[in-house]
Amino acid sequence: MILNQLSVFVENRPHQLRIPIKALAQAGIDIMTLSLADTQQFGILRLIVEDWQKAKQTLEATDCVVKMTEVVAAEVPDQAGGLDGVLAVTDEADLNIEYMYSCTFRRGDRAVLIFRFEQPCEEAIERLKKRGIKVLDRDEVFRRGGS
Repeated sequence: MILNQLSVFVENRPHQLRIPIKALAQAGIDIMTLSLADTQQFGILRLIVEDWQKAKQTLEATDCVVKMTEVVAAEVPDQAGGLDGVLAVTDEADLNIEYMYSCTFRRGDRAVLIFRFEQPCEEAIERLKKRGIKVLDRDEVFRRGGS
């Protein structure tokens, strides 16, 4: 149920984003989904890949600074108010969301979001499932969104 996300620190200047992306491409590593956030000096490229250990080694070999973080993938109804409903559940469960981003695929009539919670993943997963939120395991995520 827990996914390993790689956070890659990239200088915030031209051509730097391509360095980690090109390294992964050359190693044959497919990116399932990603997010890029920036500050004035650097960006944080967050990636979900199937073989995170190979990706981490590949990126570190190109002198990228990489950190692994545990995250949770959950289904959200892909309709108006779907996210609000899930956020109501996270509020009720007293889960603090540090950040979230969407996946590039759907599962039927559901969108998939990646969540990083302040609480440990196991605790967050238990609270979400107890309240009826579908939390995806690795196989479900890497099945390319199939139901």
